Amino acid sequence: MEGRVIKPIAVIRTDFPAKFGIPRQSGLVEELTGKIVFTPEYRQAEALRGIEEYSHLWLLWDFSEARQEHFVPTVFPPRLGGRKKRGVFATRSPFRPNSIGLSCVKLDGVCPDGEEGPMLSVSGVDLLDGTPIYDIKPYLPYADAHPEARGGFGQAHSADAIAVTFPEELLCRLPEEKRRAALGVLAQDPRAAYNKRPDYVYGMEFAGYDIRFTVADGKLTVCGVVDKNRENWEKVK
Repeated sequence: MEGRVIKPIAVIRTDFPAKFGIPRQSGLVEELTGKIVFTPEYRQAEALRGIEEYSHLWLLWDFSEARQEHFVPTVFPPRLGGRKKRGVFATRSPFRPNSIGLSCVKLDGVCPDGEEGPMLSVSGVDLLDGTPIYDIKPYLPYADAHPEARGGFGQAHSADAIAVTFPEELLCRLPEEKRRAALGVLAQDPRAAYNKRPDYVYGMEFAGYDIRFTVADGKLTVCGVVDKNRENWEKVK
């Protein structure tokens, strides 16, 4: 069977320059926003005609930072503590034969006249900054929503969260419009299932800041917030 080459139609800009901290599913943190910028070939307003009629969109995208040379049929899902195996096709693991991701995001607005052509503002994102987008399709409630569907082990852990303590003096270092999103991301417990050391200070890059935290006794406590732009400026000065 001959394969078909597909190419990105756009990239998405988000607050995550690194994988650590990105929610494991779209929609888990509604406050996380992104901008979809089309590649020059597809910067045509006509291609978006009528898209504002929909509240949500499906994004098909590339797990650009998750590559494997050989097919591995099983994975260790984080929601199962990284200790139990499941077949790769029974999970949403990024390590797949074809590194294609699927996210449902909320369409917040259409900017038809941006400097880089028409752009889409979306929220509830779970993508790395610069992720290539292969396709965009409207979400159709009558066809895509199945309230009676079974969600397997993923549904059983859908409400998993960790208590977060973010001291006010540190929270205030973040731009006001980014604070709720940061709290939501931290509540998802960004740590990998295989790295949950109680004596370790973790660092999560988010919206131009390095948020540092520890976890002990089931509670995540933020212990530092560093402005990366300011830090870089001080190094250059």
